[in-house]
Amino acid sequence: MNEQNRKIGLFLVITGAIFWGIGGTVSKKLFQEYSIDVNWLVVIRLLIAGFLLLSLKCVTQNRGEVFKVWKDKKVALHLIIFGILGMLGVQYTYMAAIDYGNAATATLLQYLSPVMIIVYLLLRKRTVFTMSDMITVLLALLGSFLLLTNGSLSQMYVPIPAIVWGVLSGVAAAFYTLYAAPLLKKYDSLVVVGWAMVIGGVALNFIHPLWAAAWTSFTLKTYLYLAFVIVFGTMIAFWFYIKSLQSLSPKETSLLGSLEPLAAVITTVFWLKAPFGAFQWLGACCIIGVVFILAFWSKTPSKLRKGQKKVSSKIS
Repeated sequence: MNEQNRKIGLFLVITGAIFWGIGGTVSKKLFQEYSIDVNWLVVIRLLIAGFLLLSLKCVTQNRGEVFKVWKDKKVALHLIIFGILGMLGVQYTYMAAIDYGNAATATLLQYLSPVMIIVYLLLRKRTVFTMSDMITVLLALLGSFLLLTNGSLSQMYVPIPAIVWGVLSGVAAAFYTLYAAPLLKKYDSLVVVGWAMVIGGVALNFIHPLWAAAWTSFTLKTYLYLAFVIVFGTMIAFWFYIKSLQSLSPKETSLLGSLEPLAAVITTVFWLKAPFGAFQWLGACCIIGVVFILAFWSKTPSKLRKGQKKVSSKIS
């Protein structure tokens, strides 16, 4: 592999992961200080980012694939279900978890999705239970306990609604990863994710229209934060991550992708001044450690590996 290409790949995956993490924190800033409605933000984020990804595909290569996906009725139905239950599901639950809690907790809870996939495959008897699986599950449970309680058995350190939405975000992310696998075998990830975002955005738009926002109250900072969340925290983050797979192995991208929750934690604590106790830091390390175990030790279940080859866990 060309060393220059590898350096470019490292830059892309690191930058993409950091943008994802910071994007969640900026979203919390919009909810907290600018009273942006979570439903509206999900709509505008999905629609604009989706169209940008599809436009990117049109100007790069195989532009005909953008509309080819709709010629097969079975594939089209699969894509619509994926867009609503997968993409919209994970985006909405993730943003709701941020709204009720913070980006650090929401991102870390979503990072439990690989463990949920392992448990699901074990229950369906599609894989065997290994020592690494047991350690992964136990480490994830310990990390979650420390993250949510800060080591105290007497109280929850994170609001209950934030926990519920965060866990649902992990479940939605697990569904997203598994359900996307057949689509990603046939079509480029930019096409699949781009259309899924547009479909999810259109679906939620019927409940909370894009134009139902107090545009006149937006300041320059509001627009700048929105632009960051949509362009850098969603579209560019995803594009950079996908491009990095051309120069790096899925293992390397998964490991470096763990910078996402780290970036979310650091920006949440030091920029938004959110409280984050010593045991919560330890819990965060446990959850991030799960990524390292999955990459270096465990024999990742085939369905998880196939589903993550192009998209990995980068869906937030």
